[in-house]
Amino acid sequence: MKKMIFTVVIATAIAATSFTSCNSTKEKVENAENKVEDAKQNLKDVVKDSITDAQKAATAYEWKMFKNDADATIKNNEIRIKDLKAKMKKSDAAADVAYSKMVDDLEQQNQNLKLKIDNYDKNHSDWESFKREFNHDVDGLGKAFKDLTIKNKN
Repeated sequence: MKKMIFTVVIATAIAATSFTSCNSTKEKVENAENKVEDAKQNLKDVVKDSITDAQKAATAYEWKMFKNDADATIKNNEIRIKDLKAKMKKSDAAADVAYSKMVDDLEQQNQNLKLKIDNYDKNHSDWESFKREFNHDVDGLGKAFKDLTIKNKN
């Protein structure tokens, strides 16, 4: 009888151990699968963020070329403004207050371009957005120069 009770106890212990270990293994597999999925998602997020950051930041070469072009444009604008002011002084256009105000506005816009370049140099923000806005402002200033010279000729 002792043998039979001992066998039943052993069989029950083995059965209980195998049932608990099966659930545990199943839970472990589910936990591992969840962790793998989380790791894959985190990797995708990191890759996406790094690509976005790389697109936002200007390379050193690209920034140097853009800054050199922008500085040259600003210098050319300063020369054109000085020429316009010199022409105003030589002719009777000095009496034209509206013309003088337009030239002053052009000078202020040119100074704003210079400030934008300096500010971007200090704190690098979204490169593509900055470049698009800056080029738009430069184009607007160029159009204002053309409009001023056309109005002056009339």
